[in-house]
Amino acid sequence: MTVSNAAFSAAEYDRRLAKTRAAMARAGLEALFVTDPSNQAWLTGYDGWSFYVHQGVIVTMEGEPVWWGRHMDMMGGRRTCWMDHANILGYGDHYVQSTEVHPMQDLAERLRARGLSRARIGVEMENYYYSAKAHAVLSAALPEADLADATALVNWQRLIKSEDEIVFIRKAARISEKVIHTAIDRAAPGVRKNDLVADIMHAGITGVDDDWGDYPAIVPLTPSGLDATAAHLTWNGDQMRAGEATFFELSGCYRRYHAPICRTVFLGTPSEEMRRAEAAQIEGIAAGLDMAWAGNRTCDIANAFMGVMAKHGIERSGRMGYPIGLSYPPDWGERSASIRSEDTTVLEPGMVFHFMPALWMDSWGLETTETILIRADGAAEPLCNIDRKLFVKDRV
Repeated sequence: MTVSNAAFSAAEYDRRLAKTRAAMARAGLEALFVTDPSNQAWLTGYDGWSFYVHQGVIVTMEGEPVWWGRHMDMMGGRRTCWMDHANILGYGDHYVQSTEVHPMQDLAERLRARGLSRARIGVEMENYYYSAKAHAVLSAALPEADLADATALVNWQRLIKSEDEIVFIRKAARISEKVIHTAIDRAAPGVRKNDLVADIMHAGITGVDDDWGDYPAIVPLTPSGLDATAAHLTWNGDQMRAGEATFFELSGCYRRYHAPICRTVFLGTPSEEMRRAEAAQIEGIAAGLDMAWAGNRTCDIANAFMGVMAKHGIERSGRMGYPIGLSYPPDWGERSASIRSEDTTVLEPGMVFHFMPALWMDSWGLETTETILIRADGAAEPLCNIDRKLFVKDRV
């Protein structure tokens, strides 16, 4: 390993590379081009805000992976990647946002130079960072290559976390506790939402003790009142008001690892309808956690929660969770398994999920969630220590 500030040991990166190559072999791939920045970082350690231009990692069946990107970001690769500098490559700025040439033409030259002009090469077709234009240009520049869809191939290798990764997620969980407490403590009528979010972000970035905070892959989601009937609204400059619920969907982040958690605060006296939903939701979460054992399936968690909702006459459908860990914007989910009735992924020790059975009703929203670790023995461990309830501030 050539970089002293790499997040993990050489043995950890070797483990990840071996898992990826085994998956490549099963898929019949001679090479893999990885564009998802989370997958890039997982394989190489690369960490920079450069994913707005074309970049990626080339993995073959032998040797070190190759990080490839814009020349000015190649210098960031030398600071954060574990590989030899000869395996950190950059293309010229004349490729950037040009209508005459495209970075994929440079990538094609790099692949040809490695004897891959006729290879079966996996690419992440369903990915935020690999555009239709990029695929068209790469296909034209490598007409004899077989570009195969390898969407989520690396994501699935990330599903079971190493002990070193779990240490980082636990650090993120301590930061998550801090940001949730900050949000609940600061919430009051008359507080501007943007000022509240500023306090949340300050708490997250300062971190806990010596564990500094990184920027989370999703910005704070903090809708109130009718806005909380929608899942993914952010904030504005409005004042918080009595008689409204606000949910906070937040995560601490430590060296790109996350531990999302959601809690809801009500300013005033909540309705009986909301109180009944709170009780049902908490009962459903407990039922889901009781099924979150190694050897069970993700659908078992979802079905246990849904059974409680049905008993209480509450309609709820859709996904209720996803694996988390190392992530970059725009999402802290890993985009592999899901906690939902259709998903039969077998739970294994070391998997970490955001169990997210939120309720979005006609006039309010109620989010109470947990980041959970699947253990070798016993039910899953919630990694954040926050009371599981609707927080009510009735002296407002």
